Amino acid sequence: PFKSLGSVRFFKNTEKKRGCTDVLCCVIFVIVILGYIVLGTVAWLHGDPRKVVYPTDSYGQFCGQQGTPNANKAILFYFNILQCANPTVLINLQCPTTQVIQTLFANHLSFSLSWNVLYLALACFVTDASLSLLFTPAVCIQVGITSLLDAKEVGVKIFEDYASSWFWILIGLVISMLVSLIFILLLRFTAGVLFWMVIFGVIAAVGYGIWHCYWEYSSLKGKPDSDITISDIGFQTDFRVYLQLSQTWLIFMISLAVIEAIIILVLIFLRNRVRIAIALLKEGSKAIGCIMSTLFYPIITFLLLALCIAYWAVTAVFLASSGDAVYKVMSTLPDCKYTNLTCDPETFSQSNVTKLCPGSQCTFAFYGGESLYHRYIFVLQLCNLLVFLWLVNFTIALGQCTLAGAFASYYWALRKPADIPPCPLASSFGRALRYHTGSLAFGALILSIVQFIRIILEYLDHKLKGAHNAFTRFLLCCLKCCFWCLEHFIKFMNRNAYIMISIYGKNFCASARDAFFLLMRNVMRVAVLDKVTDFLLFLGKLLISGSVGESTFSSVEEVPSLNYYWVPLLTVIFGSYMIAHGFFNVYAMCVDTLFLCFLLDLEKNDGSATRPYYMGSSLRAILNKKNKRPEEKKKRRKHKKEQPNKRH
Repeated sequence: PFKSLGSVRFFKNTEKKRGCTDVLCCVIFVIVILGYIVLGTVAWLHGDPRKVVYPTDSYGQFCGQQGTPNANKAILFYFNILQCANPTVLINLQCPTTQVIQTLFANHLSFSLSWNVLYLALACFVTDASLSLLFTPAVCIQVGITSLLDAKEVGVKIFEDYASSWFWILIGLVISMLVSLIFILLLRFTAGVLFWMVIFGVIAAVGYGIWHCYWEYSSLKGKPDSDITISDIGFQTDFRVYLQLSQTWLIFMISLAVIEAIIILVLIFLRNRVRIAIALLKEGSKAIGCIMSTLFYPIITFLLLALCIAYWAVTAVFLASSGDAVYKVMSTLPDCKYTNLTCDPETFSQSNVTKLCPGSQCTFAFYGGESLYHRYIFVLQLCNLLVFLWLVNFTIALGQCTLAGAFASYYWALRKPADIPPCPLASSFGRALRYHTGSLAFGALILSIVQFIRIILEYLDHKLKGAHNAFTRFLLCCLKCCFWCLEHFIKFMNRNAYIMISIYGKNFCASARDAFFLLMRNVMRVAVLDKVTDFLLFLGKLLISGSVGESTFSSVEEVPSLNYYWVPLLTVIFGSYMIAHGFFNVYAMCVDTLFLCFLLDLEKNDGSATRPYYMGSSLRAILNKKNKRPEEKKKRRKHKKEQPNKRH
């Protein structure tokens, strides 16, 4: 699909034939984005984040809000908490506390409560921000709690540590970025050495284990009571008992011998595929060296993901805080017919309710409304979540397709790097958006639906934790397991489908089908390459985060003003791991793209002058493949050889 010198007919002129794919899904995706913007706007107009941030007392006043009489009263307290154990709470959504206690609170007295009493009060209601608004009566109070002050002090100390060590943290993160870059670029020289060193190290370690087990078995064989079998002694909590039995070491020795034999046999029969995997890793390092801009594309993905997450969170908060304050009549009289009816606190004192139900009050119940918008807020929250998952998966898909197109342009250049088109990353990004937005959105939608179902299953599992129905628990567990497997399979297929889209420009379904059958025809190569790549990249992540963390620890020891040395250390280790993860994700995408291109190259080309192999010389040497020289070049060389003979 990329114009280069000597391109084969299979890839010739595909750029001219490339057109928009999955147009219907693209149109739906654009409409959904516009609807999402409308949803966010409506939620912003109706919502009030203060309803989520600050608790609301029985009079509809926010606790702890600056500029109000309750500015210094940040905790919502429910007096006589035992009254909330009444079953009517589940129906009325209110705590039927007595009038005397409410009057006592109305005098705005200051209370100093022990942590245990306050925890009992808050655990019933305030732990859930939405439910804390439903129970009355309650007032805002000012409470001094030692543990809260201690937590604040710890937070201040951590902030001071960041202020003192930010320079070392920044240096550590920059070093991790440079080390990750150097590690990827050096993989062309060290991939094989690292892999074989670790493999032979594992073989040596397992061999030593076999010898040690044999030595223990031989030393215990002649001792009394060592010939007792494991089945005779049964289960023992002290596992050292089993180490005194010769049978235990015999089992260990046989198990390690089987593992050793499997490793050696796999290396013998799959050695050629392992060599191909290592050669592809080296080729991926060369490709990134030629297209260095791909290493910084994750920054664009990160910014887009941050935008999606921020918009989703703000929309969710405004949706949750939508609605007006709803007041209901609360009475201590059991036969009051006006209990739980809505009321207006401004006109309540002038109504007949106070006369028919003495002591009743119009208190705040919850936020809500009777309009169509308020009745379907929960449905809108689900829509907000589904569209958020769709946008996140589309952003990831766009990054994968963009990187795949850039690395495919490297592979299908006959003369590397001379035939690589200019600005391959920008060109691939433009192609993905211009032609394949619908296909990327289609694949992202399938994955989002599966993830949405998984979230619902997790929610149901959380709610049914106390259920005693074993069949329901088993069924839910099976569904969670199935959808987990389905999600990972779809992620794998989407990734390879996006690579095929970047190469051929077909729609999502056709690309996914072609990728699936191509991989199934080379399933052993897929398995070996996947495991070798995962192993080397995981080793690189541990090496980078560990080495940078160790150097940071020796550096921050020179900072005497730190309260907690683990704060900058953990920050650098976690940050280094994430930076290495971002760089290595690009590298893994590069290897996967080159691998699919390599398989296509083997199937579609034969090394002739019209269909030459595009793989590197190292891969051709492993497979004993050669590109035949064109006849014209042969004639020219033959003609040049004959000319000196004629002169003589």
